Amino acid sequence: MAADATGNELVQVVALLAAGVVSVPLFKRLGLGSILGYLSAGIVIGPFGLAVFSEAETILHVAELGVVMFLFIIGLEMQPSRLWGLRREIFGLGALQVAICALLLTAVGIATGFPISQSFVAGAGFVLTSTAIVMQLLEERGELGTPKGQRMVSILLLEDLAIVPLLALVAFLAPVAPTDQGSGWAQRFTDIGIGVGAIVGLVFAGRYLLNPLFRVLADSRAREVMTAAALLVVLGSALAMQLSGLSMAMGAFLAGVLLSESTFRHQLEADVEPFRGILLGMFFIAVGMSLDLGVVAANWQMIAAYVLVYMAMKALGIYVVARFLHSGHREALERAVVMAQGGEFAFVLYSSALAVGILDGEANAILTAIIIISMVLTPLAIAVLRRITPRDEQSLEGVDVAAELSGSVLIIGFGRFGQIVSQPLLLRGVDVSIIDNDVEMIQAAADFGFKIYYGDGTRLDILHAAGAGRARAVLICVDKEDVAVRIAERMKAEFPLVPVLARAYDRGTAIQLIRAGVDYQLRETFESALLFGGATLRKLGEDPDDVAEVIEDVRTRDAARLDMQIAGDIQSGSDYLQGNIPEPVPTPLTQPRRSAKALNDEAADALSKKTGEKAERI
Repeated sequence: MAADATGNELVQVVALLAAGVVSVPLFKRLGLGSILGYLSAGIVIGPFGLAVFSEAETILHVAELGVVMFLFIIGLEMQPSRLWGLRREIFGLGALQVAICALLLTAVGIATGFPISQSFVAGAGFVLTSTAIVMQLLEERGELGTPKGQRMVSILLLEDLAIVPLLALVAFLAPVAPTDQGSGWAQRFTDIGIGVGAIVGLVFAGRYLLNPLFRVLADSRAREVMTAAALLVVLGSALAMQLSGLSMAMGAFLAGVLLSESTFRHQLEADVEPFRGILLGMFFIAVGMSLDLGVVAANWQMIAAYVLVYMAMKALGIYVVARFLHSGHREALERAVVMAQGGEFAFVLYSSALAVGILDGEANAILTAIIIISMVLTPLAIAVLRRITPRDEQSLEGVDVAAELSGSVLIIGFGRFGQIVSQPLLLRGVDVSIIDNDVEMIQAAADFGFKIYYGDGTRLDILHAAGAGRARAVLICVDKEDVAVRIAERMKAEFPLVPVLARAYDRGTAIQLIRAGVDYQLRETFESALLFGGATLRKLGEDPDDVAEVIEDVRTRDAARLDMQIAGDIQSGSDYLQGNIPEPVPTPLTQPRRSAKALNDEAADALSKKTGEKAERI
């Protein structure tokens, strides 16, 4: 029997992992994101799908630790000084959004005939956006550090903090029998005091105990002990908040903030990250399992109506607040769609309301279904928004457009490569004109004393306006290979007598640039890699003259190989490459012995088939 139980548990573990491994890549390939993949996987293997799991709540309680660890890592990135810098967004933008959305959603409940207390709890729960979903979306899109991403993070932080007063309000709204009224109010004030005391105690421990503890553990040089200590801090702080009646996630976030300026911050983040990723995926799968399809089927009209009305009213509130505080239309619309769903903290609020008698079991199940369906719809809504809205147009306010420039050298593209290229020219007093099409970079460069004009180098009218026809040389320093080739082709077709020097992203781009007729091209990593290799040889004790000779030999061989590739194809000239396969190479007796050259060519062919264009970059 024990073996059967163990086997069944192993089947569940395998099913859980397989569901995530199969669904997430599939949904990401379809452009729907990993979160929807996890949620769908949970529905499939949950009690209302294939019934691999019969009790989703058990998995959900364990998987909530993923959200806890996620907020701990967010806290590590939020130094107190940074939080203080975001105070206006957190306590201004965040508080206003929560208040407006809570009023709108409570009004929806009252208008549909529900009591004020139930309407408030239902609406306030939906106001608490899913931190896990929004943070995951921002992380996948690389927008966590952008201004609009920071505003969303500030709102999420305020919402996470709002769970504390909301839980207190649930306790106050709970029906109290007249005979127990005195003791009931006393208990509520006691609970609030315990919560405040827990926060004060955690702050004290974080400031005065955690850093000395980690110093002692670091001196022991036991990596596994440091990992265990990191988990202890996260789970211990979460447990302390939970026992005091507050949010586990809030405790983990507060612990992360207190350790954000510690010298051990990066070590803690590296130790917790693997657990965070796995458990956060499990959390979304468990949320999908928790969707009671029976309740949805029995009340589908009510649930569908409330999902649509709640999401629409919340999105309206978010949009109005964003526009009121001077955000652009596109940013306000995107924030409204991304944050229109309910979140995981709603489950905590609804459970508390169920425990004190504000909600009954059926109402809790219906509200939970509404939250989950809104979370499922969010990635779909974002995908639709991306398709129906045009891309953001850059504001050119405060930026000069290229017109009638007269520099003797025109630099197109002022990223890291163009910035370095400009230095020897400017130090020699050469008159340089610079154009770029990245407004933020143009504005940032102005702070360092550079005058950059806005212009797209692929357009002939911009090239004329930038003085390309009058320049003594045009330098193509853009970082996109296809753009560099297009600029080179247009320059040589329109201004054939002007020397064109170009930055090549890789070997394939260099060949295209040469065929386009540029006067000079350089692969962006070629010379730095040669210097690096030469420094390595000198560090190994080689004679500097011998090193210089070897480096020059590499340049000669590379140039010869490039000439053969221009005349032939990307595979030509491989004889000039020095491989690291020794000769002779032991092979099975059933196969003929092949030379190192043949094996190297075979490896190159296999690499070309597997990676396609990557072979061009060698």
